[in-house]
Amino acid sequence: MSLAIPIPLLERIRDHGRDAYPHECCGLLIGRAEGSAKSVIDLQPLSNAREDSPQNRYLISPDDWLHADQESRKAGLDIIGVYHSHPDHPARPSEFDREHAFPWYSYIILNVARGEPGDMTSWILQDDRSAFDREDLISPDEGRKQCP
Repeated sequence: MSLAIPIPLLERIRDHGRDAYPHECCGLLIGRAEGSAKSVIDLQPLSNAREDSPQNRYLISPDDWLHADQESRKAGLDIIGVYHSHPDHPARPSEFDREHAFPWYSYIILNVARGEPGDMTSWILQDDRSAFDREDLISPDEGRKQCP
């Protein structure tokens, strides 16, 4: 699987991660799925609703998800994934991420080290929920090259 996302949207994720540091940022990926490829058309940055440990966990409120879903559908789009940051931790899913993820959705994770955005990766949870598979990030702006 691959996830196409324009560079300006990647930069918005990086900015959100920088602004939220030392807490995790979070948001939704809005776009379309065609076969085994997904395309991000827009982002819905959200506030991390986690009150007990926002520095290493995120929570998207049900109301925020519902509102974003309704607005996406009005535009003929869908929620195709989630992004969040890992402050001072690698851009790979944690066990907590696996336990709270759903198959099919794309999960972009941004490493933010000492306030500066770093590596960004994308993952899809396997259908049996046992592990994540890495998903290629593709930039249509760069002629389908893999994004950093």
